[in-house]
Amino acid sequence: RSKTCRAGGRPGAGHSGESVLRSTVSTNDQDSKTESVDGRLPDYVIDLIQNEIGCDLMSLKKVSGVLERLTDENKLLEEQVLTVSSSVPLRVSAALSAAEKSRVALEGLLQRERIVSNTLMQHLQAAQPWADSLEQTLGQLDNTERHMKYLQFLAGIEELSDTIQQCLMTNSVWEAVGAVGNMARLDVGLQESGCSHLQAFLRETLRFWHKILKDRLAGDFEELLTQLHWPFISPPSLSLSPPANAQELQSQLELLVSQLLSLQTSDDLISEKPVSISRVGLPPATPLSLPIQIMLLPLSKRFRYHFTGNRQTNTLNKPEWYLTQILMWMGNSSKFMEEKIQPILDRNGANVSAKVELCRGLLTLAQEKLALDASRLLYDDALFCHLVDEILQFERELRCTHSYPSGLPGALDVLLQEAVLQKWVAVERKMAVEKVDAMLSAEGAWNSQYRDISDMDELKTPDCAETFMTLVLVITDRYRGLPCPRAQLSFLALQRELVDDFRIRLTQVMKEESRNPLGPKYCAILNAVYYISTVLGDWGDNVFFLQLQQSAVALGEEELLGPLGVTETGRLASLEGSVFEGLLGLLERLGGDMLGRLLEAVIRDVREKAQAYSKDRWLSLPSQCDQATMSLSSSACPLMLCVRDQLLQLQQMLCQPLFQTAWQGLAERLDLFLYQDVILYNHFNEGGAAQLQFDMTRNLFPLFGHYCKRPENFFKHVKEACIILCLNVGSALLLRDLLKQNQEDVEPGTPEGQQPSPTSTLNELGVFRLAPSDVLILLNLRASWPGQ
Repeated sequence: RSKTCRAGGRPGAGHSGESVLRSTVSTNDQDSKTESVDGRLPDYVIDLIQNEIGCDLMSLKKVSGVLERLTDENKLLEEQVLTVSSSVPLRVSAALSAAEKSRVALEGLLQRERIVSNTLMQHLQAAQPWADSLEQTLGQLDNTERHMKYLQFLAGIEELSDTIQQCLMTNSVWEAVGAVGNMARLDVGLQESGCSHLQAFLRETLRFWHKILKDRLAGDFEELLTQLHWPFISPPSLSLSPPANAQELQSQLELLVSQLLSLQTSDDLISEKPVSISRVGLPPATPLSLPIQIMLLPLSKRFRYHFTGNRQTNTLNKPEWYLTQILMWMGNSSKFMEEKIQPILDRNGANVSAKVELCRGLLTLAQEKLALDASRLLYDDALFCHLVDEILQFERELRCTHSYPSGLPGALDVLLQEAVLQKWVAVERKMAVEKVDAMLSAEGAWNSQYRDISDMDELKTPDCAETFMTLVLVITDRYRGLPCPRAQLSFLALQRELVDDFRIRLTQVMKEESRNPLGPKYCAILNAVYYISTVLGDWGDNVFFLQLQQSAVALGEEELLGPLGVTETGRLASLEGSVFEGLLGLLERLGGDMLGRLLEAVIRDVREKAQAYSKDRWLSLPSQCDQATMSLSSSACPLMLCVRDQLLQLQQMLCQPLFQTAWQGLAERLDLFLYQDVILYNHFNEGGAAQLQFDMTRNLFPLFGHYCKRPENFFKHVKEACIILCLNVGSALLLRDLLKQNQEDVEPGTPEGQQPSPTSTLNELGVFRLAPSDVLILLNLRASWPGQ
């Protein structure tokens, strides 16, 4: 039995040894507590016995060694437990002693804290009268110091005022200007203080002396300008010789302009700020420099004289009068501003352009007048449209001819007022709808205006569609210059609305013409749809519309973009989509439906002409050997003529890209028709198959050869069916056997690879589109088999 255990023994020997161990090994009371409820030994005891002794009963001599080792380990553990148990009380007593000492020290500290606190409170109570007296004294000192500073500030103002008075009495203008500048700097420094009365006094004093000094300098400056023939109401004449005292006048001009520039700070402080026109999304304009303000006074008087009140020149239906006058003044004065005023400004460190400053002042006059007229014309569409046209023309000339900076507001700001902007959009919509109605009802609406010029009529666009897209493009040119993206998006939404409305109108006309899809009007509608889609696709890639797309995403314009998810918004933000994407989808769907109807009408006509051809005597035609030359089947002539005429008609009526799609779609439908209704409908002898192949390859395919190099590639069913029907008898028999064998169940013993693939065999014959089952059907249509 011991040998059996060592060798692995019979099955179940290990299990019986384990049972013996469990039955023979005795346990003491402590070990019995670890046994399970059913009396079995714990697993760790069994593992220990298995590891130390094993299943060999001859190894029981190891038991004594294991027992001794376990006894030693048990003693060592007992000693460690006793050592720890004896040291714990010593550590606990030491900790308790330390805690007691800490408690005593803490009580001592608390007692000292109470003593110090009581002493401090007594000291504070005794010192409180002294502190109150000292605080009252310091308050009086602070109040006195503030009064002293206040009086010093007043004395400084009085001193500056006296200085200015003395300078004016002695005609020391520069010193007076400097003193006024110092007073203006005091005013700026005092703005953050709470001394409202002092601020008011200083501002009044500054206003008083500034007005005196400004009036004096302005009077001298106006006299000097008069000697220099300012303002230039008409273009300056080159024939006028300069005055004899030109050098003296130039020196006086530089002196007065410099002195006026020194008064700029005080003038900005005390000048009444005019109520500016509401400008959406633009910063407020900075005030004009003081010399330019004085130079504008005579021009402003002339403007108000002619274009306000009951003057005949002040009429609502002629805004071009005052806008043209403003542009003329700008042009007449530009040379004087650049040659005389600008160098003086540069030498005084004024970082402004004299010409631009004058244009800003004149533009303010135009803006005020335009804002007033626009509010009075909100209920007159004709005059309002005229006003908008004149504003747009004025803006173009201002920016282009006079080089007015694009960063500064122009006349278009008047159109950004909410009421005016809404009126403008409404008028654009109304005028566009009226023009669309007129162009669709015109006599030549569906004719191309370039139909007589062959090299310009590739798209064959009807006049109504081209005129409509030109109308939409003109709207773009009108609102392109608006400085507010939200206003631009309002017009973009209008354009999308107009395009969609025109699409609906095209759909309505198409339904009326759907009874005659081969007519010229139906094809003209199809050309119009394609043209509009092409133009919108180009606009979608235009930089201007891409910028509007980004603005729409940033502003969250749901009215324009519709409710979009995160993915759609991300696509538009990354410029993958287009603001015209929805319209393009609708137009492409309309164009696809119309082209499908057109091709169905053509194929219906072809079916009628092919009735005789589909019922020809394919089974009894003479073989190719019996004919001297092959010729087109007489029954195929109507079919070929119909296909040729339809292709020519489509080419004449459809634009080139649409015709390219149309003839390919016609070829696809004709291929299926001939395959299903002619080939699969008949049986063919050798002559019939040869005649069919001749009709297709030598007559039908060349009709489409005018539009591509390999037209047979668009008739794959017919071409491959002719290949199968014209196979010689031997090849046809082998192919039929192969296909039939492929349909049957292959025997299990057939070695893999010996059976040829039907697909590869058909590919070698040039058949790629037809399935093996279709080829087998075609082979069964052959009538010339051996033995038949």
